[in-house]
Amino acid sequence: MHRSWITIFALMGALCLPGAAAAQCDVTYQVQPGDTLFSMAEVHYGDREKWTLIYYANQGVLGGGDQTVPGQDMYIPCPAESAAPDADAPTQVEAGLTLLTGSNYAPFADRDWPEQGLATELVNAALELSPSPIPHQIAWEDDWGQHLFPLLDQKSYDMGFPWQMPDCDARPETERCARFHFSDPLMDLPIMLFKRANTGFSYESDADIPGRRLCRPAGYATDDLDRADRRWLTEEAITLVQPDTPEACFTALMAGEVDAVTVNVFLGANKIVTMGLRAEVVPIDLPLSNEKLHVVISKSHWRGTAHLYRINAGLDALRKSGRYDEIVTRHLEIFWDQLD
Repeated sequence: MHRSWITIFALMGALCLPGAAAAQCDVTYQVQPGDTLFSMAEVHYGDREKWTLIYYANQGVLGGGDQTVPGQDMYIPCPAESAAPDADAPTQVEAGLTLLTGSNYAPFADRDWPEQGLATELVNAALELSPSPIPHQIAWEDDWGQHLFPLLDQKSYDMGFPWQMPDCDARPETERCARFHFSDPLMDLPIMLFKRANTGFSYESDADIPGRRLCRPAGYATDDLDRADRRWLTEEAITLVQPDTPEACFTALMAGEVDAVTVNVFLGANKIVTMGLRAEVVPIDLPLSNEKLHVVISKSHWRGTAHLYRINAGLDALRKSGRYDEIVTRHLEIFWDQLD
């Protein structure tokens, strides 16, 4: 069973509940009526916020979804022990391949983060395991607005990461779809709804969303709010508030100006802590969507197909080797431990 995604939310909470010492892991658990990933995490880890450990360990069972079914057998993994990185991130002076990323996107990409980030280490490791590997290096540009256009579009750098892919099947004319190829996913990125703890707002199905006021910062992708089965924006079924910063979204939430903030789990957890909103803002159990992070390359790059093959083949080898799981688990534990 593939266990690579087990940790993304695994460390989200800071409080351990009574009974944690008796928690069992590395076992198979049969889902009971009323069980959720959150409730199983509370039983087995003493911390409901560690549900991502179970989520990522059971992608084959869940089929990419988030809801459990009574009678399912779910593997309950143990958190990985902290481990030293395999090697320093390679920096080749005479690189045959240069990949562009930016800082301030922890835990995925950050020069001050161990191994310069989770996505950075995954990319480095995948390229090391790719067929006929070539020397490569990582380049940094902290103005993310420059990455796709003009830097990658004009091929100032060969590839970039980590980027979300729009729904290119439904909207191939989208500029990002029209101009770029996307690798196989580096990892999933759950998008959550964060609400005030004292409100009755719940999300059990999409039927609960129309009429709501949601906040997502300007410049953030909104494809998940207007996909084929959700025409929330096209049909004006929701009010979408888009201030300049994530902090402004959480300020609006606390002022009662919106019903929920919708951002990825890491960003939301970070803002709750840094803005002093613990116990005042909580995530709703069910993710609103599950996006994916990719490596991208311009469709006009003369070696685009070869470079994509290297990344994809390397990622496949990385997963099969077991290193993928270790890398993901280690970085996510660092992220949540820092929030504590």
